[in-house]
Amino acid sequence: MKIKTALTLKNTGVIAVVFLLCMTLIYLVSEHIRSNTFFHNLKSEAVTKVHLFLQNQVDADIMQSIYLNNKEFINEVEVAVYTTDFHMLYHDAIDNDIVKENPEMIAQILQQKEIEFYIGKYQAVGMVYPFNGQTYIVTAAAYDGYGHTNLLELQKTLVILFFIGLLLLFITCYFLVRASLKPIREIVKEAETITASRIDQRLPVRNEKDELGELSQAFNELLERLEISFNSQKMFVSNVSHEMRTPLAALIAELDLCLQKDRTETQYRQAIQNVLQDARRMTKLIDGLLNLAKADYQKEQIKMHEIRLDELLLDTREIILRAHPEYHIELIFEQEDAEDDRMITVMGNDYLLTIAFANLIENNCKYSDDKSSFIQISYWDKWTIIRLSDDGIGMSDAEKEKIFTLFYRGEQEQHAEGHGIGMALAQKIIALHQGSIAVHSKQGEGTTFIIELPHI
Repeated sequence: MKIKTALTLKNTGVIAVVFLLCMTLIYLVSEHIRSNTFFHNLKSEAVTKVHLFLQNQVDADIMQSIYLNNKEFINEVEVAVYTTDFHMLYHDAIDNDIVKENPEMIAQILQQKEIEFYIGKYQAVGMVYPFNGQTYIVTAAAYDGYGHTNLLELQKTLVILFFIGLLLLFITCYFLVRASLKPIREIVKEAETITASRIDQRLPVRNEKDELGELSQAFNELLERLEISFNSQKMFVSNVSHEMRTPLAALIAELDLCLQKDRTETQYRQAIQNVLQDARRMTKLIDGLLNLAKADYQKEQIKMHEIRLDELLLDTREIILRAHPEYHIELIFEQEDAEDDRMITVMGNDYLLTIAFANLIENNCKYSDDKSSFIQISYWDKWTIIRLSDDGIGMSDAEKEKIFTLFYRGEQEQHAEGHGIGMALAQKIIALHQGSIAVHSKQGEGTTFIIELPHI
């Protein structure tokens, strides 16, 4: 069932119930008014007859005759007069006797002065009537034919109005729901036109303050993120293809050359070394791409724990020196007498942080003549600050702006081997740990990377 149909039926049902309750209330109020009005008329009729009887203005036989004759055509009131000791003085129709008075009823009337009650379809009243110093008990009963006829007509009218109103309610709710859902249908039509090739298209936002406007804005923001992701993916695939083509082409060319003619053992060894070097370059490139993929994880997907940065940097230094014994890496603690180890302890992933610092340290060493990197650790306020410096060739302003761009090799590409992944990877990892990284460099004077990470 579509939302339009469901909303129409639900709204119609709810309003119909309210409508039915209102009509029921009208009927009950009308019945209450009719009943009270007829009780009042009974009392008036009883008083009139009793007064005529007690003053002897009309003979009792004549009154009874009038009652019996009128009863054939109208719902005449049957009146009876008793003394307080249950002695009947007058009765319109003793044979009919609607009320059927008894001593208990007379006693109840004397006690309450006036009572109202129903006898089947008849309404009846009993009351105390004083006259010339004497107290009399009067009862009166009749059927409100006129009132019940009007009530029945009202009931029929209300039933007809209910079904007519129900039909009108359904039609009204249908068009109201349709009009309300029209913007959603337009959003759906617009969304159906957005494909991978047209991901730059956005939904129109007619009113930013209503719920549909918020929905369109949220969808547009989602499309914005997807577009950025798709574009990054395209660029990534393009760059990866370009980067991997070079070592693969060199490897294939070297192998083809070996197969063209017989060679000496020395030549074969040289060819194998070249192939091995290209294979290592590919392995390093693939490792970098895998680490880059890990750095793109959400923070909640990565296991975090408390890490002392001084210990992490010492371990990173040892790993780098094992691979490059010719490097010189020096750690300097500016605030050796730290009052609290928490100042240099962060919440992080040691594997990713090791990769980030290793890339930055190797960058220092690769681009300095003495293969050195100087690391300073300090803290301030809520931040632990790490500075990684070298006295190398430095960078131009243009290079500094692009240093963290994926696969960017810079103007000094011939100075050191690389794939342009390390700096982008380091920036992603630092950002993943809620930190920041900045670079200060001047050509011929060296480079300094400044990292700020929130300590615990």
